[in-house]
Amino acid sequence: MGHGTVRYLKTLVTAMTLTTIVGLVVLVGVVVMRFSQTTPDQTTAPALPDHITLPDGVTANAVTFGPDWYAIVSGDEILVFDQGSGDLIKRIQVR
Repeated sequence: MGHGTVRYLKTLVTAMTLTTIVGLVVLVGVVVMRFSQTTPDQTTAPALPDHITLPDGVTANAVTFGPDWYAIVSGDEILVFDQGSGDLIKRIQVR
């Protein structure tokens, strides 16, 4: 190997080492920023109703909340209720 080839390989290894170091610093920085983000404020969640009265024969499989409503998933339908009054707003058939 000639003197020029050794110098080229040395430069190439140095460049790859610097690239790896910069990449690791960026990766660690992204991970630290991601995990240091604040969690959502628990007071912004909608208030849960004291009780939910379901129509006869309906069994709740899942519950989800919107800004002024909540929905109950029951089998093949979704029942949407008003958050304030608890009245049934809409019944949606899934299948």
